Amino acid sequence: MVDTKLRRTQKEQLDQIFKAALDRVSPYKMMRDHVTMDGSLLRYNLDGKEAVLDLDQFSEVLVLGAGKATAPMALALEEILGPRISDGLVVVKYGHTEQLSRVRMIEAAHPVPDEQGVKAAAELLRLAERAKESSLVITLISGGGSALLPLPGFYQGEDAIQLTLSDKQQTTQTLLSCGADITEINCVRKHLSAIKGGRLLAAIAPARSINFILSDVVGDDLSSIASGLTAADVTTFSDALAIIEKYDLHKRIPVNVCRYLELGAAGKVEESLKPEAPALDLTSNVLMGTNRTALEAAAIEAEKLGYRVVRLTSRITGDTGEVAKMLTAIVADTNQYAMLGEPPLCIISGGEPVVVLTGKGKGGRNQQLALHVLKLMQQEPALYEGVSFLSAATDGNDGPTDAAGGYASLGLVQKCQELQLDIAAYLRDNDAYNFYSAINGLYITGPTNTNVCDLQIFLVN
Repeated sequence: MVDTKLRRTQKEQLDQIFKAALDRVSPYKMMRDHVTMDGSLLRYNLDGKEAVLDLDQFSEVLVLGAGKATAPMALALEEILGPRISDGLVVVKYGHTEQLSRVRMIEAAHPVPDEQGVKAAAELLRLAERAKESSLVITLISGGGSALLPLPGFYQGEDAIQLTLSDKQQTTQTLLSCGADITEINCVRKHLSAIKGGRLLAAIAPARSINFILSDVVGDDLSSIASGLTAADVTTFSDALAIIEKYDLHKRIPVNVCRYLELGAAGKVEESLKPEAPALDLTSNVLMGTNRTALEAAAIEAEKLGYRVVRLTSRITGDTGEVAKMLTAIVADTNQYAMLGEPPLCIISGGEPVVVLTGKGKGGRNQQLALHVLKLMQQEPALYEGVSFLSAATDGNDGPTDAAGGYASLGLVQKCQELQLDIAAYLRDNDAYNFYSAINGLYITGPTNTNVCDLQIFLVN
């Protein structure tokens, strides 16, 4: 069994490594580091590529935004542009706020949308439609933007349909609980929306726009981040219907939703923005931060602590139980046979696994993943001597909880056994939060105002 001092030290090191990753993808810091003003010239530089715009060529600058990280992005932009900002609005998750003076801010619900989000989305769309050919629109987009802008679509033909917030709430919750990944969820959501799937960009045209984007999507597909507010969408109503069929959701979602998707597939509802649309020639999408950049920052911090680092991937997806089996198999072989090198090793991955809900407990995908890892450690403790693990969400909110994630180690296995807690029962009930509360194994950061998926970090000593 790992002694108390080593356990505590490894936990502190996990925290330090994760916080280094958060610092690298701080939205405020990224905007201040990469966007500058030189007289009337707005410059943005990322990965060695610089672009310049003369703001004197525009009659006004409008700032639009949506997502959990957009308040600090807006704060940085206010400091950079000052009075050149004519008007602006960002929509953020409740509590993910900053003190803004030139850009208005509306808080709304995430991940299941609320009426406040409907009002905010309508206001954002009105501001976009106000833009003129002489306007410059700067959009700030991050993960969470999709749920925060639940503007329901409508069909005005025979047998008219006006989707409601309730329709979208039920559909979103069903998709979240059935095991659908974020790309599938966003495909459906943007085909039920009047603002997503490039429709916001279509409203901004003929104005010129720059879109600063923080990615919370595995693979950084622009059409999936916040459901592609300013990007072309290659998915169709038929694709959205296929996802409903894949998970057999016809009887679990509202009849209006199914009918609306069917009308879209039949060509009776206008499709999302396609790659040939003229509006795309007037815009630039700029990726400011990704899971990969967070992962790399974590790796650099681990190296400073004396670990050899193995960067596995930034594209982890799939069920948390299967992900746990794969990751712990790699760690066990490394610990027993030095398969990836001699310890001390830090093995890092990132991405966004999913949870299929089987119970009514409290938790999130990171806590569920960590609990699966803890169960595997309990089953074969000899394979995990000197191993500690943290899985956490970079936005600080793992599911509908105040925790970012959870830990796993043999020390926590011992606490679990002392309290006679049944890990399998908590897993079945999706109740990782209450399990970890009992053994002091939650990782809590509070809202971080950033969002680039999750990180999984193993320390092997």
